[in-house]
Amino acid sequence: VQLVESGGKMVQAGDSLRLSCLASGLTDHPMAWFRQALGKEQEFVASISWGLVMTDYADSVKGRFIVSRDNAKSMLFLQMNGLRPEDTAIYYCAAGPRYGVHGSSREFYDDWGQGTQVTVSS
Repeated sequence: VQLVESGGKMVQAGDSLRLSCLASGLTDHPMAWFRQALGKEQEFVASISWGLVMTDYADSVKGRFIVSRDNAKSMLFLQMNGLRPEDTAIYYCAAGPRYGVHGSSREFYDDWGQGTQVTVSS
């Protein structure tokens, strides 16, 4: 399993940005985004189920971020709107086992990407 994130860059507060994760062969796998700011623990951002396209979000991003997937293109996305300086972090794509559950726990996910840096300036 290979997960490759892209789309991270430096933006200003209030801007929008879309992250992408190439996730070949993971149509039936739950997926998620986590992030880790410098000096802080990794935290859950958003997840999406493999089937009925159910989603879950951290309270800190609810209403601003949207997670989606395009199984035909083997892609996972994170649309980030209204970015804030506190959103600055390395963002990681994660995939769980086939037909697995999705949610905020790291334990749901077996495979991880290398991360992409998002920096939001004030």
